[in-house]
Amino acid sequence: MRPGADTALGGFGGFFDPAAAGYRDPLMVAATDGVGTKLKIALAADIHDTVGIDLVAMCVNDLVVQGAEPLVFLDYFATGKLDVATASNVVAGIAEGCRRAGCALIGGETAEMPGMYGKGDYDLAGFSVGAVERDQVLTGKEVAEGDVILGLASSGLHSNGFSLVRKVVETQGLDWRAPAPFDPEKELGGALLEPTRIYVKSCLSAIRAGGIHALAHITGGGLTENIPRVLPDGLAAVLDASSWEEPAVFGWLAEAGGIARHEMYRTFNCGVGMAVIVAPESADALTGIFAESGETVFRIGRIAARGDGPAVTIEAAG
Repeated sequence: MRPGADTALGGFGGFFDPAAAGYRDPLMVAATDGVGTKLKIALAADIHDTVGIDLVAMCVNDLVVQGAEPLVFLDYFATGKLDVATASNVVAGIAEGCRRAGCALIGGETAEMPGMYGKGDYDLAGFSVGAVERDQVLTGKEVAEGDVILGLASSGLHSNGFSLVRKVVETQGLDWRAPAPFDPEKELGGALLEPTRIYVKSCLSAIRAGGIHALAHITGGGLTENIPRVLPDGLAAVLDASSWEEPAVFGWLAEAGGIARHEMYRTFNCGVGMAVIVAPESADALTGIFAESGETVFRIGRIAARGDGPAVTIEAAG
């Protein structure tokens, strides 16, 4: 629950009062997403208490990049035959994700569809609605040449590229219960299921401090396809790949899968879960705010004139 949520679970719909949450002239922002084939690893490893966090993260991180505070969340859980223990673990993860994001879980749908899903299989979808004051929307229009790009560290793979991950694991002949090649103290399945980091509270704190021109959630499409979504025409992002720490899982995937570096940047976050474009004079102060909020922050690049080059250039890529 949170201020503004005025409903009990079990009704036909959920209510939310933006005025009770303190908004004067809000625009509503909505997002929906899933967890993708990361669910296949959760099923194979029989670990179900983290994918719910991923589900929330994939929606609410997309809201905050527009300056919006996530207010409510609803989930859709579909299976052939309901396994109460599995579903309870999934929903517990969803509730934890909502706590991390500061939004209310106001309802959802559990669907049993025999014949649609294989034994034990399930699928997830999430839906979130947020609000932002009309005069505080982040559109990227303020991004300018010379702006600094900060990178907020990811917790690992997050929730993208898992079809490729599963292929690499298969070709390597690895077992989900075996020690992870990139982190021998953890089982492979559990290490790959590390949940997506939720950046909502830290980003909202930074937005309120001023100086942020744009945010880009690094999901499917990686660094090279997500950052351009918030760049005005004529501008490009120049990143220094040596400026941030890349979790070991990415190096292992690149080597074990024979994946070229440019493909890694196009498929995975490679250690940067959120890119933050800021005014140069605000970079140090915002770095401190993010750090105080628990983020690991790197100064990963700058905004430059694009010319005839690509929208994102990654230097020192190796």
